[in-house]
Amino acid sequence: MKKIFSLAAGTATLLGVVMAGNAMANTTLENIREKGHLQCGVTSGLPGFSQPDDKGNWTGIDVDTCRAVAAAIFGDASKAQFTPLTAKERFTALQSGEIDMLSRNTTWTLTRDASLGLNFAGVNYYDGQGFLVSRELGVSDATELDGATACIQAGTTTELNMADYFRTHGMEFNALVFDTSEQTVQGFAAGRCDVLTSDRSQLAALRSKLTDPNSAVILPTIISKEPLGPVVRQGDDQWFNIVKWTLFTQVNAEELGITSANVDEMKSSDNPSIQRLLGTDGDMGEKLGLSADFGYNIIKEVGNYGEMYNRNVGPGTPLDLERGLNALWTEGGIMYAPPVR
Repeated sequence: MKKIFSLAAGTATLLGVVMAGNAMANTTLENIREKGHLQCGVTSGLPGFSQPDDKGNWTGIDVDTCRAVAAAIFGDASKAQFTPLTAKERFTALQSGEIDMLSRNTTWTLTRDASLGLNFAGVNYYDGQGFLVSRELGVSDATELDGATACIQAGTTTELNMADYFRTHGMEFNALVFDTSEQTVQGFAAGRCDVLTSDRSQLAALRSKLTDPNSAVILPTIISKEPLGPVVRQGDDQWFNIVKWTLFTQVNAEELGITSANVDEMKSSDNPSIQRLLGTDGDMGEKLGLSADFGYNIIKEVGNYGEMYNRNVGPGTPLDLERGLNALWTEGGIMYAPPVR
């Protein structure tokens, strides 16, 4: 009996130590403030979404999503630092605490939402999987790809989507799998595969890396839904809300006509929705554990959603992507955010 009692007492003591340690643990926001920057996981290089220049400066939609969160916390978008990750590395890096958030053209799925201990904090790009082929192949539709060899990036949803599509249409394919998107496009350029399959936005980015981008065409077929967005660890609702409402603030700002150019002028607006978003009225920032002007800082430092889209992937950029589904719901798209109230 003594041994049993001793074991039970020891277990209780250990449990008490663990619980005390958990109670003393900092929140994600506290840890970020303490170290003085936000650590964000991004791709190892994808034009329009996250890519460093020759001086190490990162740009892209996913990068701007991180910069907007840094602006919400510090009032300074430059407080975001970036960790390049492959598709296979991304979730482990977030789970382990190596990064504070993941913003890496990552598709929101049930399995990822329910079994990895992670939460998707919204959608910053609505996409769908497609196919990139050489013009010389003479293919105009995905149903003509029976027996094709496909270049695919490991650790993504693309191979399963392609398998579902080909099985449904009674076709077969051979998969040639690479670790990174850079290796994937190199394999395609070298003629190792007939088709490169990925999200259509990524296909546009990878095509821009070809010696002659016009030598390849993206087929019109879309075989999946790919809602891409930022991801955080489960268990910290405050942090989840901060990342989520940073993105919502950018979408609402575009709808309200607030831009990085006019945000100072908008601070004197008598529109209650604008006042709440910019922090001139109400306690929206306090509810999140942020300053009252967190919304103002996001827009001043990074801009609204439309500005973020247009400078990275919109018309006039190498990707030249129309807004499509990513237009505001008031403009024929499905980009929609809950109200700041």
